[in-house]
Amino acid sequence: MPPEEVDARRAEALPGLNVLLRSWRTRAGSRLGLGKPLPQVDVAGRVGMSERWYRDLERGTLPRLDPRVLAGLADVLLLDADERATLYLYALGGTPYVAPPVPGRAPDLHALQELLDRQMPRPAYLTDSSWNVIGHNRAMAEWFPWVLAPDANLIRWGLTSDEAREQMLDWPQHARMYLAMVRFAMAQHPDDPGLATLLADVLQDPTCRRFWQERTCVVANRDGHLFRLRLPHVSPDVIDAVTQVLIPAGHQGLRFVVVN
Repeated sequence: MPPEEVDARRAEALPGLNVLLRSWRTRAGSRLGLGKPLPQVDVAGRVGMSERWYRDLERGTLPRLDPRVLAGLADVLLLDADERATLYLYALGGTPYVAPPVPGRAPDLHALQELLDRQMPRPAYLTDSSWNVIGHNRAMAEWFPWVLAPDANLIRWGLTSDEAREQMLDWPQHARMYLAMVRFAMAQHPDDPGLATLLADVLQDPTCRRFWQERTCVVANRDGHLFRLRLPHVSPDVIDAVTQVLIPAGHQGLRFVVVN
């Protein structure tokens, strides 16, 4: 897909902070039993700002937002931890701090691969910020042979392949969570071309596009979540698996995942 088409689809699909604020304000009104969105004037008043200021914020203006205002908005809108992080990421233009790489030295993943191998017999894998699989152990390849492909990508497989829809029970629920993770990642890394391409590819699937348009939830990761898997080549019974997601301190753009 040409880069300009990827950018156009990304701009069309990705909600800005203004869209998320309106969605969160609507949900807050519902949770508070108002029968309507929490009024803009109430949100503004509770964070000590003018109604015009907040109205402009929902129209797409992004003024300088200090920590006090961000904390107030998160409290008033009843945001959970991942939504609060997303608010800060948008306000601060992405990740506030990322450890810089050592100049002239490629990432050394040998130790991480060894750690993956030590997780046997549990499947384990390593992905980059766009969910490209850059390492895995033997059990992971036995459970999910698709990781052996040179362009293996967890999100693309999980959202667009027929195999994933057959193997993951309650696939629609998992698909919505994957999309919420993509939304969070794009707030965290707004200029990542890999994420933009991934989103454009995924949204070519009509079901995924409908799920994306239905909800604006955000999820940082699926650490500790239960997956019920149908893998007849591994077990005749449904497998209950829990994923543990770790972020290596020396490679904070990577995800180290173990399936228990």
